[in-house]
Amino acid sequence: MARHIYSCPLRWSDMDAFGHVNNAVFLSYLEEARIDFMFRLAPGDGSPSFKGGSVVARHEIDYLRPLVHRYEPVTIETWVTRIGASSTTVSYEVKDADATYVRASTVVVPIDLETGRPRRLTEEEKVLLEQYRDEAPDSEEAVAA
Repeated sequence: MARHIYSCPLRWSDMDAFGHVNNAVFLSYLEEARIDFMFRLAPGDGSPSFKGGSVVARHEIDYLRPLVHRYEPVTIETWVTRIGASSTTVSYEVKDADATYVRASTVVVPIDLETGRPRRLTEEEKVLLEQYRDEAPDSEEAVAA
């Protein structure tokens, strides 16, 4: 199984009043990792794969433990858990060597930029996504706040 690895810096403005990374900021971290993944996934020049737009149809996040602000980046592993006709589900783990802080998934729908309407995934896109396909993470470790 291949996973895309993204090194995500933490910013001072990411903290909440308790010194933890704010829960809403994790959506931005996931977005950064997803964009890096999708743009690096497409093959070289001339390929139309993932060059058009996409929209997020759904996010699901399990916060496993607080992430305290620090100067070292966190690692975000990204992979594909579902490939449909007109959407794909991307899963993530936000972690470092010591802990996993968040497990999440996002349903992404490709759109036609000219019409603004959803479109089907191309066969080329499905083949590329399949290279990163794996099972969804187990979310039973979520910590009740």
